[in-house]
Amino acid sequence: METTKVGIVGCGNICGIYFKNMCNTFDILEVKACADLDVARAEEKAGEYPGVRAMTVEELMADPEISIVVNLTTPQAHFDIAMKSVEAGKSVYGEKPITLTRAEGKKLLDAAAAKGVMIGNAPDTFMGGGIQTCRKLITDGAIGDPIAATAFMTCRGHERWHSDPEFYYKVGGGPMFDMGPYYLTAMVALMGPVAKVTGSARITFPERTITSKKKNGQKIEVEVPTHVAGIMEFQNGAIGTILTSFDVWGANLPRIEIYGSEGSLSVPDPNVFGGPVKLKKGEEDWQEIELTHGYVENSRGIGPADMAYALRSGRKNRASGELAYHILDVMHAFHDASDQGKHVALESTCTQPAPVPTSLPAGQLDE
Repeated sequence: METTKVGIVGCGNICGIYFKNMCNTFDILEVKACADLDVARAEEKAGEYPGVRAMTVEELMADPEISIVVNLTTPQAHFDIAMKSVEAGKSVYGEKPITLTRAEGKKLLDAAAAKGVMIGNAPDTFMGGGIQTCRKLITDGAIGDPIAATAFMTCRGHERWHSDPEFYYKVGGGPMFDMGPYYLTAMVALMGPVAKVTGSARITFPERTITSKKKNGQKIEVEVPTHVAGIMEFQNGAIGTILTSFDVWGANLPRIEIYGSEGSLSVPDPNVFGGPVKLKKGEEDWQEIELTHGYVENSRGIGPADMAYALRSGRKNRASGELAYHILDVMHAFHDASDQGKHVALESTCTQPAPVPTSLPAGQLDE
């Protein structure tokens, strides 16, 4: 198989699993280069994988062999690196969120369309065996017509364990923008796009103290809501509830549940690729369902691989820029609804991502 050459920008915490999977799992991808503001960090990562060369961002963008840039920078740099990639005539797959603002997101998608390149964005966890099994169950009518859903992500924040936690509390961070993309993308993948939302949000603790080792005792001024509760009305008529919080010490809440006219579905953690998946049909007891799809281990990198297949065949990539922009719009709408005290109608929409076929061998995403 002819490979699609990839350059990675950003060699921080998340890059390791991307390198591992894009170099070893998906034969369609060939990682050629990596770049980071910390040159030594890029060189160290390149040294772990034969054939990968450390470059400057400018060198990577100028390399005509590289077709896809995988943008693993911090949220504040997502737009800049993505636009540089598009301007260089390269498709780009980024970490979440796609950009910080709606205006940046629209500009990026318009520029990509004009250049004839593709935008993709994390999360790609919805392509894993857990959520794909749930998608198949819903499509097959296991719970009837979906009528409602709930999603909960609660924790006490990242300053206790993360070495550089400041960006989680700045613009582009907070629990909705950090973890909301996993939950919202899973729900849109399962039930389609959102029509309107309302919500309430607050900054519970205006200042946070870092207690992780590297910066122990340093203070963080919080700029974004750290507790966000929202209601969504999906275009199919279902009503969803979501809670994301960095203010909760502990909770006994499910991750995601979908409630249908004939039963209920327990969806696994959308930050992972596997299960468990549990189904309750009518008055029957809950039953754990055997997964119908592969990719149950950490398969980050499946999104760029799917993009490579899409570039080759001309189909839409599943973790698309259109989907990522819709998720960005929904997240901003929760904050807007809280600030304005009203429902916010979504200006954006998206196509529900196509399901992953069940019959494909590992590492392959097209027939």
